[in-house]
Amino acid sequence: MRKFGVSATFLGFCFGASGIAGAAYPVYPSAQVPLYQQQYQQQMQRQGMYPATTGTVQLPTPNGTVLVANSGVAAPATRVTGALPQVGSAATAAGRKYYLPSDYDRLADSGLYVGLSVAYAASVMGSIKADYASEQDAYVVPGAFAGADFAHDTVMPLQVSVGSALNNDIRVDFSYTRYSGLSYPDHVYTAEYTGAATVQTSVEGGAITANTTMLNIYYNLDSYTGYVAGGSLRPYVGVGVGLSLNTIADYVVYDDTYYTIIEDLGTTINHAGLLTGISDIYAYHNGGTNEQLAFMAEAGITTDLGGGIKVDFFARYANLGRVKTSGSIVLSQIEWLSDGLGNEVQADYDSVFHYTNWYESGRLSLIDVGMRLRLQF
Repeated sequence: MRKFGVSATFLGFCFGASGIAGAAYPVYPSAQVPLYQQQYQQQMQRQGMYPATTGTVQLPTPNGTVLVANSGVAAPATRVTGALPQVGSAATAAGRKYYLPSDYDRLADSGLYVGLSVAYAASVMGSIKADYASEQDAYVVPGAFAGADFAHDTVMPLQVSVGSALNNDIRVDFSYTRYSGLSYPDHVYTAEYTGAATVQTSVEGGAITANTTMLNIYYNLDSYTGYVAGGSLRPYVGVGVGLSLNTIADYVVYDDTYYTIIEDLGTTINHAGLLTGISDIYAYHNGGTNEQLAFMAEAGITTDLGGGIKVDFFARYANLGRVKTSGSIVLSQIEWLSDGLGNEVQADYDSVFHYTNWYESGRLSLIDVGMRLRLQF
C-alpha cells in the first residue's frame, strides 16, 4: 500500500505539474489545443502528413465521434496592391492624403539645411517725396515735391538662409537678403521758386541698397493638393518678418531754371548789388541709413535633385519699409545782382545755405521671382 501510495502521489504530481504548465502557457484561451487534437497532430507528424494543406481536418474524439476542426495552419496573408485611398473616401478617416514611401520620403524635408537663392525683381513699387514740403520757404530747396517712383535697373536679390524642418509639413529658417540696383529717381518735380507751380529737375546719385534679415516659416501644401506632376513637385507657402537696413547714398537735385526776382531792372539804377535773379540751384541731399520693420510672403514649389539637394522655385513679395535721407541739405545757387546801371551781373561769391531736419522718404516693396538651392544635412 505504501508503495502504491508513493506511486500515486508521484503520478499525481507529474500530471498536476503538466496541468499547471499547460494552464500557464496560453495567452489567449482560444489558442489552447485539445489533448485529442494534439495526439492527432503528433500522429500525422509521424506519418509525414502534417501540417495539413487544407484549412480543416477531421479529428476523432474520445466518444468516437468525428469533429471537423481547424488545422491550426494560418491562411496566407492577402497582399493589397494599388493606390491607397484618398482623404474623404469611405475607406479612411485620416486627415491627409497618403503617399507611397518612395515618393513621400523623397519630397519630405528633414533636419538642418542651408540655402542660397537668386531672384529677379519683376516689379519695384514705391516712391519718394520731400517730407519738408510743408516747411516755411521750403519751395526754394529743390526736391521731390511731387511723388516720384524709385529708379531701378536690374535688381537681383541674393539670399542666404539657414534653417531646419520641424516636421514633414513645416520648416523654419533665418535668412539674409541683399537688394541693390535701385536708386533715387533720375528726375523729380520740385516747387517753382515762388511756390506757384512745379518744374522738372534732374538728379544724380542716390543709389539704394537694403540688407534684410528675417525669420521665415514655410508650410507644405501637399496635405491638401496631393500629388503634383506625379509626385515630383511639392507646393508650399511661407511668410517672414524681420528688419531691413535701408541705405540711400548722397544725391544732387539740380534746377537749371532762371528765376526773376526783379523784372524791371530800370528800378535798380543807383542800387548796385541788389538781388535781381537766381539760377542754377543745386540741392545736395545727404543720404541716410535707417532700420525698418520688413515682412515678406512667398509661394512656390519644391523638387528634389537627389543627394540631399532640393530646389525651390518661388514668387515673393517683400515690403522693406521706408527709405529715408539724413535730413541734411546743402543748397548752392548762382545769384544775379544789379550793377547800378540798369543791368545785372553774376555775383562773384558762392551763395550757400544749410538746412537740417528736412527729410525725403518713401516706402519700398518688390515682387521678385527666383530659385533657391537647399542642401539638407
